Amino acid sequence: MNALEAIILAIIEGITEFLPVSSTGHMIIASSFFGIAQDDFTKLFTIVIQLGTILSVVVLYFKRFFQSIDFYLKLFVGFIPAVIFGLLFSDAIDSLLENPITVAISLIIGGVLLLKVDEWFSHSEETKISYLTAFKIGLFQCLAMIPGVSRSGASIVGGMTQKLSRTTAAEFSFFLAIPTMLGATVKKSYDYYKAGFELSQDQINLLIIGNVVGFIVALIAIKSFIGFLQKNGFRIFGYYRIIAGIAILLIHFFVQKLTII
Repeated sequence: MNALEAIILAIIEGITEFLPVSSTGHMIIASSFFGIAQDDFTKLFTIVIQLGTILSVVVLYFKRFFQSIDFYLKLFVGFIPAVIFGLLFSDAIDSLLENPITVAISLIIGGVLLLKVDEWFSHSEETKISYLTAFKIGLFQCLAMIPGVSRSGASIVGGMTQKLSRTTAAEFSFFLAIPTMLGATVKKSYDYYKAGFELSQDQINLLIIGNVVGFIVALIAIKSFIGFLQKNGFRIFGYYRIIAGIAILLIHFFVQKLTII
């Protein structure tokens, strides 16, 4: 991986992490086109640069992080399902990452669902989150372990099924990303070093670049997404996912066989 590839991947991560379009799916496909998908450092990079996007949430919602212990407890409750499912099905999840068809199909199915979300939950206006609601959102978030599903999309829709407003569901999804992505980063880093790999100075520099770029882009993406979501809903993201999924299938079957991580 070179600096340009690191910047491009970081931009993709920053834009897509908090949008319901699947950041993992986009980075898997992008790294495949670059020919670096099977590189062990690339696998680590795509996870670790999430730290930058996490920081963007902390900065944008700084005051919200000092509300009460209750706030942290609800995040913890929402995080529990990801820990359980991640530990139980880590091997199965890794195998799914190897298949571009999984990404494409997940994008298309998720896109079709997003076309209907605004209609199904048009009367969802609740702004208070209970512990049970937090846990249920955490269960929905686990669907994103399937590449192409979208962590933010699954958790936002999960919140709306519990009668939360679009804005409240989206903001809780952002907050829930912090322990979830931090946990994924720690686990991936541990696995990397456990396998006997060490980071060179050039690789450390690429991680720094990736986190900085991801942080800046995510700041813009989050603010833009909330405003867009309030006015327009999810339909445009549904169309985008369907088009992207079909494009991946066409490229895979008729242009070149995509080699995934």
